[in-house]
Amino acid sequence: MAYTKREFVTAAFEEIGLASFVYDLTTDELTAACKRLDAMMAEWNAKGVRLGYPIPTSPSSTNLDDDSGVTDMANEAIILNLAIRIAPGYGKQVSPDTKMAAKQAYNTLLGRLMADSMVEKQLPGTLPKGAGHRTWSDGDPFMPEPADPLLAGPDSELEFI
Repeated sequence: MAYTKREFVTAAFEEIGLASFVYDLTTDELTAACKRLDAMMAEWNAKGVRLGYPIPTSPSSTNLDDDSGVTDMANEAIILNLAIRIAPGYGKQVSPDTKMAAKQAYNTLLGRLMADSMVEKQLPGTLPKGAGHRTWSDGDPFMPEPADPLLAGPDSELEFI
């Protein structure tokens, strides 16, 4: 089960030293941080980092207890980057370790998302074999045409028979 928005917000407050067992967070503070979370996730969504986070249609429609819908691989990146965004509003300075960990977590997330979006392609028949390929005895310096060309477009699915 994915984190709720409240869990992301409270973890970010803990990261900047405003843990709930020491500092009583008001509902307004939690809601404001949740709005920052929504804005950050909308920005990531615009950059192409789509994690399944439900972005509300208006700032007033955010709910702290909504399920985030985000996979576990993104939790650390979300928590640390949210902590960096909310810290100045509370007069806190984020440690360099937190900044470095946030950058590493975000880069790891991007790498994982890129690996998931990689698409295998067949080499086209117009690709030269290259200087290291010495089997030009057939006189053709290009790669052979694909045996089974893919007939699906980028937004369609392959049917395996």
